[in-house]
Amino acid sequence: MAIHYSKYGRVFDLLPEMILIVDADQVIVDHNTAAAEGTGYASSDLLHSSLDLILPAEQRRVLMSILKTNFSDQSLETKFVRSDKSILDVQIDLRKLYSAERFYSVLIAKDITEQKKRELDHLRFSNVIQHTVNPIQITDASGKMVYVNPAFETASGYTKEELLGRNPRILNSGRHSRDFWKSVWDYISQRKVWVGEIENRRKDGNPFHTELVISPIVDGSDHIVGFMGAHRDITEQRILEQQLVRSQKMESIGTLAAGIAHEVGNPLTSISSLVQVIQRTTADEFAKDKLGLIKDQINRIARIIRDLVDFSRPSAYVIKPTDVNKVVREALNIVQYGKKVKDIAFTLELADDLPSLSVVPDQLAQVFINILMNAVDSLEGKPGSIWIQSRSNAEHVEVVVKDTGKGIDPGDREKIFEPFFTTKTVGQGTGLGLWVSYGIVESFGGDIELESDLGRGSTFKIKLPLEGE
Repeated sequence: MAIHYSKYGRVFDLLPEMILIVDADQVIVDHNTAAAEGTGYASSDLLHSSLDLILPAEQRRVLMSILKTNFSDQSLETKFVRSDKSILDVQIDLRKLYSAERFYSVLIAKDITEQKKRELDHLRFSNVIQHTVNPIQITDASGKMVYVNPAFETASGYTKEELLGRNPRILNSGRHSRDFWKSVWDYISQRKVWVGEIENRRKDGNPFHTELVISPIVDGSDHIVGFMGAHRDITEQRILEQQLVRSQKMESIGTLAAGIAHEVGNPLTSISSLVQVIQRTTADEFAKDKLGLIKDQINRIARIIRDLVDFSRPSAYVIKPTDVNKVVREALNIVQYGKKVKDIAFTLELADDLPSLSVVPDQLAQVFINILMNAVDSLEGKPGSIWIQSRSNAEHVEVVVKDTGKGIDPGDREKIFEPFFTTKTVGQGTGLGLWVSYGIVESFGGDIELESDLGRGSTFKIKLPLEGE
C-alpha cells in the first residue's frame, strides 16, 4: 500500500533521484519512478521485496546495520545491483519518516557511477603523471605553473615550491628567441598541440635538452583552462651526438693533419736551414734582427706541425700501470717554473687511495701540462689560485683542475676542444693543446668535462676509466 505523505500526492515521482521507502523490516513499501528506472526492476518486483534485492552481498551488512538502529540523518556511498546484474555506484542520503505512528526509512539515492569512473580515470591519470620518468608540467591559462611531477623537479634541479606559480621562462636558456616562444604561444592558443625540441637551463646552469609536447587543456565549454607540457629528456642523447661529431671531426682532421705535416714539414726545414746560414754569414744587424723574427715564426709553425703529427700517427708509447698522482706532481713541477706563475697559489689535494691506471704516462703528463698551462694563461698574469684534486669512484679516476681566471664565454665552450680554436691573442697559442689533450684522454676511454663561469674561473674534469675501454 502506497504511503501518501504529501497533499500533492506522488510528487516525488518527478524527482530525478531514486527514492525508496522501507519499513522496520527493510521491506520496500514505496518507491518513485526514478528508482524503478535506475534499478531496472518493474514496480511490482520492487514493492514488498526486501531491500536485499538491490544490494550486492558485500554491501548489505553496513547499510542494514544502520537501518536497524535509531539512526540520525546521514550520507554514505554504496552500490546497487540492477536487474541485469550490472552494478551502480550510488550516493545515499538516509532520512526518517514517521506516518501513523510507524517508522520508515527513506533512501534518496543518486547514481554516481559515471562520477566514480571519472574519479578512477583521474586517479589513474594522476598516478601515471606523478610516477612517470618523463618530466611533466601543467600551467594555468595564463602560463603559470600549477603542477610539476617529481621527474620535472629532478630534471630541472628546482623544487616544486620554487616552480609553482612561476612562468616556465624561469628555465629559459636564452637559446630560443622571444619570437620563437611567441609563435609557440600563438600556436597552442589556437587549441593545437605543439611538438618540438628545446633547450632549457637547469638551476645549476647546465643545459637541459628535451623533446616537448604542449597540449591545451580544454573544459566542457571549449575554453582553454591550462596547458600540459610533456618532456622527454634527450640531454644524454645530445651529449653523445656532440661527442660523435667531435670524434668524427677529429678523425677527419687527423687524416688531413698527416698530409699537411708531410707537405709543409719538408719545405719548412729547408727555409729554416737557409735562415740559419744567412744569420751566420751576414753582418747586417737589421737583417739579423728580422731573420730572428722569421726563425721564431718558423719554430712556431714547427710546433704546430709536431702537434699535428703527434695526434695523427699511432702512438708508439707503451701502456703500463701508472700512478696518476705521480704524473700530476711531475706536470705541476714543469708548469710551476716560469714568470707567469709567480703570483699564483697552487693547491694540491691528491687522494692517497687512488688506484693505478693502464695508460701512457708521457701522454697523460702532456694532458695535465696542457690543462694546467691553460689555467695559468686564464689568470692573465694576475694573482689567483689553481686547485688540483684527484679522486676516484667505482668507475673512474678523476683529476680536477680549477682556476680563478677569466672563465670561458658560453658561446666558446662547445668549440673549446676543436682544433685551432683558441681564445688567446694571435701568436699566444696554437689552438691545439686542448684538442690533442681530448684526443689522448679519449684514446684511454675517458672524457674531459668543462664547467666555467665567465669572470669567475673554469673547472676541467679529466675522467679516466678504472679499466681501459
